[in-house]
Amino acid sequence: MISSSTMDDENFRKSIVFIAEHDGRGALGFVVNKVFDRSLNELVEFSKSPAFPLYTGGPVDREHLYFIHRRSDLIAAGIPVTDNIYLGGDFKQVIEHINNKMLSAADIKIFIGYCGWDTDELEKEIAEGSWIIMDCSNDVVFSEYPGVLPGGFFD
Repeated sequence: MISSSTMDDENFRKSIVFIAEHDGRGALGFVVNKVFDRSLNELVEFSKSPAFPLYTGGPVDREHLYFIHRRSDLIAAGIPVTDNIYLGGDFKQVIEHINNKMLSAADIKIFIGYCGWDTDELEKEIAEGSWIIMDCSNDVVFSEYPGVLPGGFFD
């Protein structure tokens, strides 16, 4: 989903959010178009890894890393979200495959934090016009140019 021009929450202005879970308890998603100001190798525990982009996934739990990917052949235990996008999995495998260059930014997005909504909260925001719903596209979710959408939506 894409934040509309009426979005009044600064956390979500000009944001593209991939919803990874949605059920009767609420929703969980990640902002996929806002690069975090540090790379993976700038985090102490991953200092031996190569530079790899991190994304600001959302305002909730900014102390932990989360990830989505499209490489179930390399990363075990991911939860299918769509036919070819998975939530989480074995993070040790992720680091190993990043280190040996078997995973690229076109395969995986790693987030600091996430977006969360309680029961019916997201539906209310959609009804009031804060979000525009769009079909999930790997080209958008795993874009090399996360600040813009095809067609210059945020221009």
